[in-house]
Amino acid sequence: MTVSRRDALLAGGLGLAGAGALTGAAQARTPAHSTSVSQHDGLAPGRPNVDYTPVVTPDGATLPWRVVDGVKVFHLVSEEVEHEFAPGLQARTWGYNGRTHGPTIEAVEGDRVRVYVTNRLPAPTTVHWHGVILPSGMDGVGGLSQRSIHPGETFVYEWTFRQHGTFMYHSHHDEMTQMALGLMGMIVVHPRRPAGPRPDRDYAIMLSEWSLQPGASRPDPNAMADFNILTMNARCYPGTSPLVAQRGERVRIRFGNLSAMDHHPIHLHGYAFRITETDGGLIPESAQHPDTTVLVPTGSTRTVEFVADNPGDWAMHCHMTHHVMNQMGHDLPNMTGVNARRIDRAVGALLPTYMTMGQDGMGEMGAHLEMGHMPIPENSLPMVGARGPRDYITMGGMFTILKVRDRLTGTEDPGWYDNPEGEARAATAAELSRDGIDPQA
Repeated sequence: MTVSRRDALLAGGLGLAGAGALTGAAQARTPAHSTSVSQHDGLAPGRPNVDYTPVVTPDGATLPWRVVDGVKVFHLVSEEVEHEFAPGLQARTWGYNGRTHGPTIEAVEGDRVRVYVTNRLPAPTTVHWHGVILPSGMDGVGGLSQRSIHPGETFVYEWTFRQHGTFMYHSHHDEMTQMALGLMGMIVVHPRRPAGPRPDRDYAIMLSEWSLQPGASRPDPNAMADFNILTMNARCYPGTSPLVAQRGERVRIRFGNLSAMDHHPIHLHGYAFRITETDGGLIPESAQHPDTTVLVPTGSTRTVEFVADNPGDWAMHCHMTHHVMNQMGHDLPNMTGVNARRIDRAVGALLPTYMTMGQDGMGEMGAHLEMGHMPIPENSLPMVGARGPRDYITMGGMFTILKVRDRLTGTEDPGWYDNPEGEARAATAAELSRDGIDPQA
């Protein structure tokens, strides 16, 4: 079997010295977790599937770690990455350990952690642990709390997690450039003694935005408006993977937002959830309230919880309407309501496949492009959508699907829901007559 450098990085290689067992989120049976006791706090390192339900980062990964003398040791490598936002749209980005965004760092309250950061970028960098309470010298602000990590250097950060919750990490050197190119990731710290029931499904989703012109291969870090790729875990629809849950399971979704300029109101269909945490900590139960949309401000995290009691395929998306479309929808002239028949005849004489788009809105554009009715620039996506089970789904960007089923096998995509109780359909003439509805009135 051939092991790529990316696989080696995600397996915790590259010369991390010391004893102890290498582990990831799914390797709970490693003896080192139960026998090593921290010299620093007297607490054994938290064990996945024993002390907590491991978090899942859709389309992402969890950063592996090993235990060395009671300390959880991680290794981040900042480097250039060839990244796919969705099939047909790739870019040269920056990331960690061979992926954009970087893998999720997972720990338990009270864990002592040591994070090595190797810089393989052409520029200096640092890592800031966003929202984490730690000593000043470990905060990762270049020029203020540390010297920047020069290309080829490896720095080490070390602290004890004194809090639990959802946090983030990102470069704090030339942020405008380095974050715009993808240098960020999620941090999940589980409570040492949970106050309530554990979730059955625990998801982490990083929200971000990019400026990538059709045909270009590198996101533009100088953009300050009109970001045209809006992503969940660095993927845009139709490239986002669904979230799955079995009926009756308790679901937790952690959102982090490191977008350059925008807040994101994330709306979930079919459910009302409770907003339980911010990156500042737990929200007291008396202050929690039910909602169907959670506003995730830029630079913040929000956590929601619900019980999956309503089977179906449920949309989850940013409710800023321009955040659910892709790059081919930006900078288009307003053609809504225009009669383009004369234009089509004139241009069609020279270009037989020409078709003026947007006269009745943008919903038909994605379907026409998908079916090859008109060409699109290299390395670009139609404004919206993908083929769904019943019609074309006219959504793009920051959009995904929660799939709830009576029974599931593991975490596999169960396919499309069949709506056994019926679904909206065309009304019959008999129904219209029975209920006194005249569509022509």
